[in-house]
Amino acid sequence: IRRSWFPRGQSITLCRARSFIRIVKIKRTGTDSGMAAPNEGPGAKKSAFDYDFAVIGGGSGGMAAAKEAARLGAKVVLFDYVKPSPRGTKWGLGGTCVNVGCVPKKLMHHAGLIGVSLHDAPSYGWKVPAEKLEFSWDTLKANVQGHVKLLNFSYKGGLSSAGVTYVNGLAKFEDKHTISFLRRFKEKEAPETLTADKILIAVGGRPYVPANVPGAVEHSITSDDIFSLRQAPGKTLCVGAGYIALECAGFLNEVGFDTTVVVRSKLLRGFDADCADKIGEVMVAGGNKFLMGYTPKSITKLDDGKLEVVLASTKGEADVTDQFDTVLYATGRYADTPSLNLEAAGVEADSKGKFVSPDGTETTNVPHIFAVGDVLANRMELTPVAIDAGEKLARRLFGGSTKTLNYDLVATTIFTPTEYGVIGLTEEDAIARHGADGVETFLWQWTSLEVQAAHRLKHPSVRENEIDYQPANCMSKLVCLKAEKNRVIGFHFVGPNAGEVTQGIAIAMRCGATKEDFDDTVGIHPTDAEAFTVMEVTRSDIKEPADWTAAAGCGGGKCG
Repeated sequence: IRRSWFPRGQSITLCRARSFIRIVKIKRTGTDSGMAAPNEGPGAKKSAFDYDFAVIGGGSGGMAAAKEAARLGAKVVLFDYVKPSPRGTKWGLGGTCVNVGCVPKKLMHHAGLIGVSLHDAPSYGWKVPAEKLEFSWDTLKANVQGHVKLLNFSYKGGLSSAGVTYVNGLAKFEDKHTISFLRRFKEKEAPETLTADKILIAVGGRPYVPANVPGAVEHSITSDDIFSLRQAPGKTLCVGAGYIALECAGFLNEVGFDTTVVVRSKLLRGFDADCADKIGEVMVAGGNKFLMGYTPKSITKLDDGKLEVVLASTKGEADVTDQFDTVLYATGRYADTPSLNLEAAGVEADSKGKFVSPDGTETTNVPHIFAVGDVLANRMELTPVAIDAGEKLARRLFGGSTKTLNYDLVATTIFTPTEYGVIGLTEEDAIARHGADGVETFLWQWTSLEVQAAHRLKHPSVRENEIDYQPANCMSKLVCLKAEKNRVIGFHFVGPNAGEVTQGIAIAMRCGATKEDFDDTVGIHPTDAEAFTVMEVTRSDIKEPADWTAAAGCGGGKCG
């Protein structure tokens, strides 16, 4: 724990409990109500406004912009207010990522990986009797939430240390420069107001649950709820085929819950088709069930607490009815902007509540009002994107910088049971943009050395015999532009630790790496990432799966 995490003017008493630190006593010795003293030093500029910069939204992008602006001398105020989910779930400062997104998701994904590795342990000399393996949802949840709460507190301290005034209140526009707000726990009192020269909207998004499916809003949960769910989820239906649905279904299955994914059409729309198919193949082999071509028709809560779900076919087949303990919707998100009273400030949003920047940066149609993160249209909804955009915006507004965020070649990873890292174009998008004759695609698939040596079997529910092993869990793909010496315009890796592999490759691609650069790189042996240095098979070479599948060996590289 670092002292810089905590607000100035406070003494803290800590107590260690289980595997995390709890803050058990905070004694305030300076600032009031958790609000940092604004940047009002002798060098502060006089202004007609109360603040130079107001930020609405305390997620990653909003906090990054606020702290950077304050560092550059601006007088900054930040508003954050968490509206409970339909199930009543609340959380602290930090936005989606730390509370109900990236951080708890990655921790629960790790819990799932540990569970799978326990089945490999006997092959590596460990005696782990299967009948003695037990999993505790309460323990996992407590550990995850303990870490999240520590981060909440550190973020509040970070704002204070930066000199940002933090208001835990629900804000909206009154005019182009005026914001009214209701403080938390004082929502029934009269709203307060303040003015700001420049304003940033960074309120993020919330999960969408269709109101036209009877029982969906009343009885389902979303990613806002799963990471702090009081009771174990039990038999779970995940509705959706995007990365949030598959990530949740993946870790729930791997920690032992009977999990089904209902898919309207295809997995991971918008991502590379080969990679989506590989993820689905590995998840099925691991025990996840998929109902393809169905959507929920109704959800009814029975007397015993079970949820009866009727699923309608998109292909004209008969309805399917089943019972579940939990139904988790992950069918998309919407921008959390309707309550901002945008009309009062003249800010225009599209039909989804998002802002289309007229200059391709973070500016809205009102020159002094900006937006970062998930509220911007046609942008990748990623925490690092919001952070980088927010910091660069603050430097342009208050530091004299002209640098903007390049939204091309942004790396990301999906944390499904076998992870998927991607940079740039899918093969399908590359062909649509450059034509089939203008693109060369290299592919390879294999089984990780560690998995192959453990002779990992398929899940008992899909295992056909005693030697029915898991399919290849890794896949590599490079999409290259022929006209530019096979410059790599699409990188795709499905396999363990994909995020770690992909982050490094992102730097090379921003430098214009070609297929020859990959070929001339000496691989690290034996690793999965090594595959990208020895790829020879092209799309035109493939007539059957064996043409691009390693028969055996030592991971992604060559053994000799």
